[in-house]
Amino acid sequence: VDVGADVKKFKKGDKVGVGCMVDSCLDCTNCKAGVEQYCCGSGWTGTYNAVIKDKNKINIKNHELGENIYGGYSTAITVREEFVLRVPDNLPLVKAGPLLCAGITVYSPLVNFGA
Repeated sequence: VDVGADVKKFKKGDKVGVGCMVDSCLDCTNCKAGVEQYCCGSGWTGTYNAVIKDKNKINIKNHELGENIYGGYSTAITVREEFVLRVPDNLPLVKAGPLLCAGITVYSPLVNFGA
């Protein structure tokens, strides 16, 4: 992992993961309330099969504006730090991946509905 000059939460070499989103406006009412998946500004950008809207924020090696993002199938990806999650050192990456995908898909509704 490498980090850009403006990144504050992470440093080069940190063990991190990316969930289902890589970007949103971060300025609308929903984003400011922490529910970026309901972004009513420029909309949120998914990790998979979304369209690259701004190469300054989301940059995938050898891809241009208007092309699709392929998430874990990409050779490299740049993500806003707000959408990067720290992976604990004692959690193997092979076990972290499923938690960031299917795990959160199941966990979130269970918590939301009090299960």
